[in-house]
Amino acid sequence: MFGAFAVYVGEKIMLILRDKENHEEANGVWIATSKEHHESLKKEFPSMCSVYLLSDGKAETDWQMLQLSADDFESSVIRLCEFILRGDKRIGRIPKTRKRKK
Repeated sequence: MFGAFAVYVGEKIMLILRDKENHEEANGVWIATSKEHHESLKKEFPSMCSVYLLSDGKAETDWQMLQLSADDFESSVIRLCEFILRGDKRIGRIPKTRKRKK
């Protein structure tokens, strides 16, 4: 997936794992969520931020991330995985189906 790894549980995309040389500020674990869950997830993961690479660089995106450079990166990712294992409804999205090119 565009040079990163996607993590699915069933049909839901949960995470994207990114570690590339370009746009290093976007390296880390991307979280598939929606804006309605940002506030509550931010309480659980204070270092969580928007994946600005997906927007004009300023706008909040549905996708959030735990940056690889964050001091609490490893502990936050472990907690995030625990949330997924418990079936936290704030994490995960069913990708939109794409029309095939003719």
